[in-house]
Amino acid sequence: MSTLANDTRDASDVRIRRGLGGGVLLAVLSATSFGVSGPLARGLIDAGWSPGAIVLARIGIAALILAPFAAASLRGRWRVLRAQAPQILLYGVLAVAGAQFSYFSAVALMDVGPALLIEYTAPAAVVAWLWLRHGQRPRPLVLAGAALAAAGLVLVLDLLSGADLAWSGVAWALAAMVGATAYFLISARPDSGLPPLALAGTGLLVGAVTLAVLGALGVLPMRAARLDAGYAIGAMSWWQPLILLGVVTAALAYTAGIAASRRLGSRVASFVALLEVVAGVGFAWLLLAQLPGPAQLVGGLLIVAGVVVVKIAERSG
Repeated sequence: MSTLANDTRDASDVRIRRGLGGGVLLAVLSATSFGVSGPLARGLIDAGWSPGAIVLARIGIAALILAPFAAASLRGRWRVLRAQAPQILLYGVLAVAGAQFSYFSAVALMDVGPALLIEYTAPAAVVAWLWLRHGQRPRPLVLAGAALAAAGLVLVLDLLSGADLAWSGVAWALAAMVGATAYFLISARPDSGLPPLALAGTGLLVGAVTLAVLGALGVLPMRAARLDAGYAIGAMSWWQPLILLGVVTAALAYTAGIAASRRLGSRVASFVALLEVVAGVGFAWLLLAQLPGPAQLVGGLLIVAGVVVVKIAERSG
């Protein structure tokens, strides 16, 4: 009997390790997919598109793609949607539409680097929320990992050279941080009964409707163009980067991110998502010929180190 018990425990440990490993891979896939969005969007912006129009097209395409998969994942349990309507609305408005609208508003008023750094304090906000709301005191290793990741972001975003901060831009970036924090916390809820595809699909739909309303009200400028988008690897027709933005950087990224958060928890998933900044730098080099400097490469290593430290702290808990 003792042998059977040990075998069962060993098998359970293997399943847990595989689940965590799969969660990390999903989180990296999500972060990498999100990371290519900026360089792709930059080509469209240079061709005459407004950020609001790009975001609306990106979210709208993703919502259409995920709609049949979201419906299939529910398996006729439509009452789950009604029961989780507040969560879906909060996810769509805050985590999707709110985060993106606030980020682009911040970028319009301040440098991109500081805006990204403020938004990506979301992992620290997740730790603080879990501590204050649920009494989950962070371990010293978690705090050390946060410090390493923050130092890495400073180097990756080249903030040591100095940046001009506008207080109104800081306010919008903080609002984007709130949206990103909501994304990690809501995505990680395993008790909602909503499959990851259902939450991603319905959340993206709510986000698209919210952005469309903002555009109709004139709050979010909408401007499109049919000129080719130029990249370092060559020009693309205007619709090609839009399809990539909708399929890869939204439909795939949000679905993988939700699945990763449910396997890893909001704290670890939010720290792994910091790799989006590293991915963004890499894709900017590939698509826009913006070569990262030595300091940015060191910063990327620090971010990875921070993620590893947080991961070790979680497993030792």
